[in-house]
Amino acid sequence: MISILKHFGAAQTRLLLAQSPRTPMIRSCTAIVFTLLSGLFLAQGALAQLVDKRVTALNPLDRQYMDVQRQSLNELTLRYYGARCCRSQSELDYLQRLLDDGHVRLDQTRELQAMGVALGDLLASELEMQWVVYEDIKGRSRALRLGETENYLFPVTMIARRFEGGDRTPVEEIYQQAYEAIESVRPPLPFQ
Repeated sequence: MISILKHFGAAQTRLLLAQSPRTPMIRSCTAIVFTLLSGLFLAQGALAQLVDKRVTALNPLDRQYMDVQRQSLNELTLRYYGARCCRSQSELDYLQRLLDDGHVRLDQTRELQAMGVALGDLLASELEMQWVVYEDIKGRSRALRLGETENYLFPVTMIARRFEGGDRTPVEEIYQQAYEAIESVRPPLPFQ
């Protein structure tokens, strides 16, 4: 190769390399290496999404914020319906009525999320779930976790996202879908 460079100019050397019998093999090897490296980076990115999450206990600010949301929702249900919300499944009707009667509007994200906290409290008590903070590449959320499993619900936004997106699924149905999703993955109790 060195002798070729001495006898020919740079343009002629490129032409000789392009016509070399080893060129197809070099191109094939380059393509294979490129494919393998691309796959490795893509797999690493997908793995990072799976691994790049952190689940922690609620901190005092989270608890305080959620208490404020519960209090504001109770104030609404007391004002309009004379009762507190939502200690039982039968009281989910108050959440639906707040929406149907226009007391909580589309632009009231904080109130819609307060309704999600109430929904989550009821799910947590009935399904033995715990409130946690779930952080991943998409952000930080308050979530319900089933024991030490990787099964989570994100009730704070269950009502808000649907309502803000134009979905008018009844609150009772949202509750039932979330309940069934977790009930289906709960480990069976011993001796049943």
